Amino acid sequence: MNNTFKKVMVTGLTMAMVLGGSTAAFADNGNGKGKGNDKDRGRDAVQTKVNNKNNNSDVYINNLNVKNMTIKLSFDDVKGADVEWAARYIASLASKRVFEGYEDGTFQPRKTITRIEAITAAVRLMGLRDQAESTEAMNSNLNFKDADKIKQKYPWAVGYVAVALQNDLFQESDDSVQPEKEADRLWATTLLIKALKLQEEAKAKMNTKLTFKDANKIPAGSVGYVEEAIEKSLVDGYEDNTFRPDRPVTRAELAALLDRTGNQLPDNTSIKGTLSAAVSNNTLTLTNNGQPYTVELDSNAFIFRNGVKVAASELRSGDQVIVRTYGGKAIFVEVTKAAGGNSTTPDNATFSASLNAAVSNNKLYYTKDNQSYSTEIASNATILRNGRTVSASDLRSGDQVNIRTYNGKIIFVEVTKLAESQLPDNTTFAATVNTAVSNNTLTLTKDNQTYNVSFASNATIIRNGRTVSASELRVGDQVNVRTYNGQVIFVEVTKLADEQIDFTVVGNLNSYTLNSAGSIATISINQTLSNGTVQTAVYNTSSNLTIQGDLSQLTTNRLVELRGKDQLVHTIVIR
Repeated sequence: MNNTFKKVMVTGLTMAMVLGGSTAAFADNGNGKGKGNDKDRGRDAVQTKVNNKNNNSDVYINNLNVKNMTIKLSFDDVKGADVEWAARYIASLASKRVFEGYEDGTFQPRKTITRIEAITAAVRLMGLRDQAESTEAMNSNLNFKDADKIKQKYPWAVGYVAVALQNDLFQESDDSVQPEKEADRLWATTLLIKALKLQEEAKAKMNTKLTFKDANKIPAGSVGYVEEAIEKSLVDGYEDNTFRPDRPVTRAELAALLDRTGNQLPDNTSIKGTLSAAVSNNTLTLTNNGQPYTVELDSNAFIFRNGVKVAASELRSGDQVIVRTYGGKAIFVEVTKAAGGNSTTPDNATFSASLNAAVSNNKLYYTKDNQSYSTEIASNATILRNGRTVSASDLRSGDQVNIRTYNGKIIFVEVTKLAESQLPDNTTFAATVNTAVSNNTLTLTKDNQTYNVSFASNATIIRNGRTVSASELRVGDQVNVRTYNGQVIFVEVTKLADEQIDFTVVGNLNSYTLNSAGSIATISINQTLSNGTVQTAVYNTSSNLTIQGDLSQLTTNRLVELRGKDQLVHTIVIR
């Protein structure tokens, strides 16, 4: 092995590959700040021999190995200001196979996360996926009270629970996993501090006085974990200075938490460098530690610069980047510091600008005088939009604003002109339902624009001449919608959707009936509405019914996905 590569190894840099005739490699400085277990990190990697351009010497490097899987980084349902801020986190985690989408190609960012899903993601983040999926781990004897339930309903998760237990992700007093329980903010925060192996640091902060208005809702034994998470910038409070420890975490929110945590763990699937030229012939050219390298860009690469997803042509020489590869091609590129951009923000001044992204990680991304900036928002900042005080999350890409800064932070934002794609507020308008209601959110199409808007708690919904729940709305329904203060207060379906369309529903199996041939004729599932009410829906099946999964697992309360067309179920997926 040559001296150059030895030096790379000594300095903690890990090389990553490039495919075919390109002669390239990258390096990662691996300066994670946490104490994550790294003994199995890289077990998803294979060694590949590449050639260094300067000295024509062979080096052996790691490349993410996902066998024949397709890595999906962008999801069509990550749309709307309430979730678009998480697109970068989602793509970053998916590129590492830590937190991925569903088989149907969706990510479902508004869906609340369960404990078993969060535990699985945390174990993967620690680099222990192969260990968790090994035969030894999968055959572990779990001593939890609900061990039988996990083995029967979540057999794929047995190894993850076993490895999580070995790595102190559970409390000593935990006697149950409670796999289906929603993961709340406090529980998720504690889990990730443990994933970083920072329990001792957290315990040393147990007597810290938290300044949140609802600090009294945080148990004394959890104060140190919250304080440590805040200091490590994993989590913060809300604009009203609350922490909301009991609030369930959505998949979008967990993606942000996981990615921030991952930034403090060693990671040899990521590579860092500085672009030495603009993208040419679909190839990245960069340097690391004085060495020049090139790598081909995947046609579907996710590229993030200045707070927004961009085309490869937006990358600039001098950009500092993090790159992840698959099959020798770059599939994820994030500019951590833009060349020539992000100049010093005007301080202690008021100026006009245009927002170029939704608020992310408590930073405002905007353009002023053709220069891009990202600036932290002060905790007591005042934000005015549409004539009223709002939270930072209400700001929209395209809003024209006046900004006031003080001591390097934004203390005041006033929207002087709304983004053109803003959904009409305090008015009634016609639209078409775009997707089924999820997490109390209605997705609409109006004037070829897609919007996401939440329902008010007392919203009235009329369909087919009767008052119904939000779950009764169907994709393709033409509706009149009335909004007030940014929420839907009234929906009337003016034209029912053409029922001859594809549909997908998920619920817990209630029962099914068989026809004379012994095949499933009807199937009913239970679904929980946003108000807590459980409703039962019955579906007829088509003659060519397909069942995905182990039929013996099709038992009462089993989570199933029904896919159909023309009001008939053609596929049952046993989860």
